[in-house]
Amino acid sequence: MIAQILAVVIFVVMFALIVSEKVERHIASMGCGALMLTVVFGFCMHSMTAVLETLNIRSIFTLDFWYHTGSAAETSAGINWETILFIAGMMVMVEGMGRAGFFRWLCIRIAKAVRYQVIPIFVTFMVMSFGLAMFIDSITVILFLAAVTVELSQLLKFNPVPMILSEIFCANLGGSATMCGDPPNIIIGTSLGYTFGDFITNTGLIAVISLVFIILYFYLCFRKELKQKPEDKETIVYPDPAGAIQDKRAFAVSSAIFAGAVILLVTHAQTGLTVASIGLMIGVVTLVAAGKDAVILLRKVDYSTLAFFTGLFVVVGGLEQTKILGVIADFIARISGDNMLLMIAIVLWVSAIASAFVDNIPFAATMIPIIKTLSQTVGVDLAVLAWTLALGTDIGGSATPIGASANVVGISVASRSGHLIGWGKYCKYAAPATIIVVFISMLCIYVRYCGIAG
Repeated sequence: MIAQILAVVIFVVMFALIVSEKVERHIASMGCGALMLTVVFGFCMHSMTAVLETLNIRSIFTLDFWYHTGSAAETSAGINWETILFIAGMMVMVEGMGRAGFFRWLCIRIAKAVRYQVIPIFVTFMVMSFGLAMFIDSITVILFLAAVTVELSQLLKFNPVPMILSEIFCANLGGSATMCGDPPNIIIGTSLGYTFGDFITNTGLIAVISLVFIILYFYLCFRKELKQKPEDKETIVYPDPAGAIQDKRAFAVSSAIFAGAVILLVTHAQTGLTVASIGLMIGVVTLVAAGKDAVILLRKVDYSTLAFFTGLFVVVGGLEQTKILGVIADFIARISGDNMLLMIAIVLWVSAIASAFVDNIPFAATMIPIIKTLSQTVGVDLAVLAWTLALGTDIGGSATPIGASANVVGISVASRSGHLIGWGKYCKYAAPATIIVVFISMLCIYVRYCGIAG
């Protein structure tokens, strides 16, 4: 009982520190993880088994960690090393692409393709934000996309805020479409044994349907604000996409690596390669191709985020070892009873609302063992709950300025150029859009998985 109480206290303290932002989140998670290992597992439980299971180092040295042998996927508590290794490899690849000028070239190339017309740029940049975020971290997508948007707004004389808000939302929505698009999806996929194809045919389909409605929504909201002054068009000198390429060789190599990464991810169910293997290969190939610049790429890797994940998995593993997550699952099961529709609604809306105000990564990691227990005790298909959790956590983060890291980055880029986006301005447009997508997601889940039609 004491171990359970202390585990909950440590988890709440970690969440409070993350939300307050007074302590860097990796320090909060690593510190609370250390407390979980020493105080809860050591002094209270006297269980070295709990420590070893939570550290989960043994999994790295198994064949299934690197290559799926076809046996049933095992889900273990503790640190998900597969997620951490994959994210590290993707970070290295993205840094290489950024140094080569890939993202800036792509943005300017698309703007040129639509003849630098503001409304077509607005629509195509939303689609591009969605598409890139399916494979690349949304923070990176928004960092480059928002910067180019500000540059184009100065050139074409339009307000960049509506476009940046739309890009942020579409990046978060695109992240929900694939296994590698958003960290919660990576955690869900690697923890429960789902593939890239599983995500794209389930959450991906719902995300694409939602994108159509969201483009229409933001167009109706901002069409008047994005009108370009006709008298300014005559004197504009448009940027050349080729000017964005810093190194032609590096550009070609990074483009090929990105294409290879996409192919490996799409086919990993057929090849048997795990995302850990893919992440390692992507990272190593990028470093080899970078040559003497490999050290620079390694220095730019966000090690604090990797440390944050590590500590987070330990804390959540503590909740699982002390059976707290089972208690929460039983509570949700009692509320919903045998009503699958109600259970889906609870998981979806609680995930979305919570992710609007707290980091969706720890929330998703906490909920995975809960939905697993619900599936076992109530008999609801685990996959349905997994897609529900993924959509709720990914989409809910779009509702507020602090709901997702991409939101913070986009607002920061806009503010540096003199365009402040406050809570009121952001929530006025993003919160209704979030509610729309959550409703669409719920309806799609009901129709597809619960047999409701008409």
